[in-house]
Amino acid sequence: MATSSLPKLPLTSSSSSSISIKPPTNPSMLQLHTQKQEQEQGKSLIRRDLVLKGVSFSLLPLVLKSPPPSQAREVDVGSFLLPSPSDPSFVLFKATSKDTPALRAGNVAPYQFVLPPTWKQLRIANILSGNYCQPKCAEPWIEVKFEDEKQGKIQVVASPLIRLTNKPNATIEEIGSPDKLIASLGPFVTGNTLDPDELIDTSVEKVGDQTYYKYELETPYALTGTHNLAKATAKGNTVVLFVASANDKQWQTSQKTLQTIVDSFQV
Repeated sequence: MATSSLPKLPLTSSSSSSISIKPPTNPSMLQLHTQKQEQEQGKSLIRRDLVLKGVSFSLLPLVLKSPPPSQAREVDVGSFLLPSPSDPSFVLFKATSKDTPALRAGNVAPYQFVLPPTWKQLRIANILSGNYCQPKCAEPWIEVKFEDEKQGKIQVVASPLIRLTNKPNATIEEIGSPDKLIASLGPFVTGNTLDPDELIDTSVEKVGDQTYYKYELETPYALTGTHNLAKATAKGNTVVLFVASANDKQWQTSQKTLQTIVDSFQV
């Protein structure tokens, strides 16, 4: 008895675990295939970093689905920033509403600082940028971040004033002493914890009507680096903390450069 031949079905990954799917050979389809692979790899890296930082899995969709809010460009800042009028060997970064969600929301006063032209601006994950909670964030967030592998890294951290005092529009002096402030914000300098013995030097700087607290820390167990310089001030409803960090090797060659960067920070 003759039987009709059955059509041959294509094998799928469920039919054999040893079958691998070859990428498309068409140039346009190959490009889409590569882009998709890069996106998935990027998501995996974000998941890993957030898990290490203790971010809840329930917040992961906010990170993975939202585009980076920052206009960060991972190229030398000297290619798009102008030289500093005070020192042409540095370039001047002036934060505007195009740079961060908090600036767009009017929740942070504009700030500026200088950088060597070889540094690069880094992108910030949505969950760390405060984009999802503006204009009323309950916890500190990262505004901008820059890095040079040979010299160190800097970041601007903003904290809601209400987290430190119940007085609206309080000055940094009204919040408390330099020691009291760094005790509250220290973990945002080091990335984990701060021991009082790690605070090496403290000073107060007055620029016009704005007061700044300045710190030098030696932090052997910090996630940010073994050496940290910080500068903080309060304006409006926000305390802004500027942090420069370096490991031992970077500190040996770049201490003066990092100090110049921190000294230049103004709100």
